[in-house]
Amino acid sequence: MKWWDKRIGLALGGGGARGLTHIGVLKIIEQEGFPLHIIAGTSIGALVGGAYASGLSPEKIQKQVQEYIGSKEFQSSAIHAISSSYGQEETSLAQKVQSYLKNQYYLIQMLLSPGILSINDFQSMINHFIPDIKIQDAKIPFRAVATDLISGERIVFSEGSMRQAIMASCAVPGAIEPMKEGKRLLADGGIISLIPVSVAREAGADIVIAVAVDRDLHLDEELKTAKDIYYRASEITTDKLEKYELREADVVIRPDVKNLHWSNFSQAIDLIREGEKATRENMAKIRSSLPVLQRWFK
Repeated sequence: MKWWDKRIGLALGGGGARGLTHIGVLKIIEQEGFPLHIIAGTSIGALVGGAYASGLSPEKIQKQVQEYIGSKEFQSSAIHAISSSYGQEETSLAQKVQSYLKNQYYLIQMLLSPGILSINDFQSMINHFIPDIKIQDAKIPFRAVATDLISGERIVFSEGSMRQAIMASCAVPGAIEPMKEGKRLLADGGIISLIPVSVAREAGADIVIAVAVDRDLHLDEELKTAKDIYYRASEITTDKLEKYELREADVVIRPDVKNLHWSNFSQAIDLIREGEKATRENMAKIRSSLPVLQRWFK
């Protein structure tokens, strides 16, 4: 294969709000004039990647994010409420009580329903970011990854409704109600493929740039409760599966997302900047891994 025939793929990983760093990654890739022949995304990676593949610029996606975070719809949403009860130091007894009640309320809701956020509520958020098009009509070939909770199989969307595919890919277990599609019950692609490097390969990418937005596995806090231990075990499993898939990537970009909770969308601008910074820092690796670009930059 000649250097000019190389196909470049971008694999955008899941991680909730931390995936807003993908916007910064796309900004720099676009500024540098790197060609993208395929975008594969899981969860928030599917949301940002799908919006970009549909023809929205990184600046437009950023504007939409800011508009949504400032909207009454988001401020009154379950995701915002979850965010407000994590990662913040309560300064008064009233705040501590409020946080406790919120956690208890959502715990009860998780026990009585398929998700804290219903499919109908989630649909309006997806509609805000994603145009009503078919995947096969996207400007850049696109793949969204979901998990079938019935069969345990990885589901890769390469055609059909862009909005429906991204909704399925983003359905975080427990937080968002799974999506029914025939005999399938579809949920977050991160259950089975947190960073879809293999999907980009299977779609024809010869060179894959992967973006990982997971939290640092280093543990600073004590494991005091059964819930702490369960979450920690899940994090370790995810870390090992992610490392296995990343072995297929040519370049791995890891923006500094610190220990940010997946629901904390209030840090949007800082996260986008971290995505820009991490991509610039990896520019030499990207260029050395892409023969097509070595020719341009000599």
